[in-house]
Amino acid sequence: MPDRSYLGWPFFDDAHRQLARRLSEWALKTIEPIAHDDLDADAATRRFARLLGDAGFLDYAVPMSHGGIYDGLDVRSLCLIRETLAYRSGLADFAFAMQGLGTGSISLFGTQEQKAKYLPPTRTGAHLAAFALSEPEGGSDVSALRTSARADGDGYILDGRKTWISNGGIAGHYVVFARTGEAPGAKGLSAFVVDTDTPGLSIVERIRTSAPHPLATLAFEDVRVPTSALLGKPGDGFKIAMGTLDIFRSTVAAAAVGFARRALDEAISYARRREAFGSRIADFQITQAAIAECATEIDAAALLVYRAAWTKDRAAPRVTREASMAKFHATEMAQKVVDRAMQIHGGLGVVADSIVERLYREVRALRIYEGATEIQKLVVAGQVFAAFETDAAP
Repeated sequence: MPDRSYLGWPFFDDAHRQLARRLSEWALKTIEPIAHDDLDADAATRRFARLLGDAGFLDYAVPMSHGGIYDGLDVRSLCLIRETLAYRSGLADFAFAMQGLGTGSISLFGTQEQKAKYLPPTRTGAHLAAFALSEPEGGSDVSALRTSARADGDGYILDGRKTWISNGGIAGHYVVFARTGEAPGAKGLSAFVVDTDTPGLSIVERIRTSAPHPLATLAFEDVRVPTSALLGKPGDGFKIAMGTLDIFRSTVAAAAVGFARRALDEAISYARRREAFGSRIADFQITQAAIAECATEIDAAALLVYRAAWTKDRAAPRVTREASMAKFHATEMAQKVVDRAMQIHGGLGVVADSIVERLYREVRALRIYEGATEIQKLVVAGQVFAAFETDAAP
């Protein structure tokens, strides 16, 4: 069973502790038995979204005004949910994450009409959501986005391509970022909510990955949307994207902690029963050193994750530094922990569809999406230098 001692940390209140325990029990009974059913990624994502909606856990992905638990998005709850789901199933975690990320911009910046249209069906799991930022020539470099949105009468016409879009092909709507040209670079972007059935929007490629997830490349060809599809004001796109990622980047780190905790538990369990040279390998000092390193690194990552989440929930305007630190440290940590767990399993670790082999494939993408490790390091360095210059100013 996953370690829950960290719930005693001062980052949490009783509501968070109750949520974590309730979800852990539910996930053990509901998610674990079907986590590895032979379903394609589309069907599994739909199934998990429905289960999460029926159980009320998607309520945490929307504000109270539209059926949620809190007035805003409580990042500690989002992180606890992602960590717990990732421990059981990468696709269950994915399904929850996308319902939050795909509507986060609407929750934070949408009009009442936009919220009323998209949040309630997303909360039930009946309607899947997506966040369309990345492009073939612009992933980490948001200022390089080429998809355009030109004003035309009482609406906008979108043209361009988006790729690596999670829930691509099965989502009911996409939050799309496009260049409207109010200023050069990132300052000339706007955000739109585009329904899947809008004429001119098509799926041109379904992307296969080592750990199957619904991913696609989207094409926008003379896609007309009304002015009411605009999120915020023209030119607010970069602010909307960064404000949304400022919340959900910490949750990626939380998922990494969940994957790492499962890998550690699998390694401990195997080491306790596997014998070699007349002893359990758990009794070997080299195995104990590996386990100690894993446990310490997981705790260090969890501290960074829940510091970032707590800081955001305490109404900090931005947690760019804290979230980026948590994201790059936790995802890099999880890769190392899963790799050690595989090494402890020896040949069994590379058996296809074993738990540690699945974890090895699942965890790798976390170091890339929502800002690769290298980008997070640049962000942290920029924040550190800016703080130093401010402190050093006379």
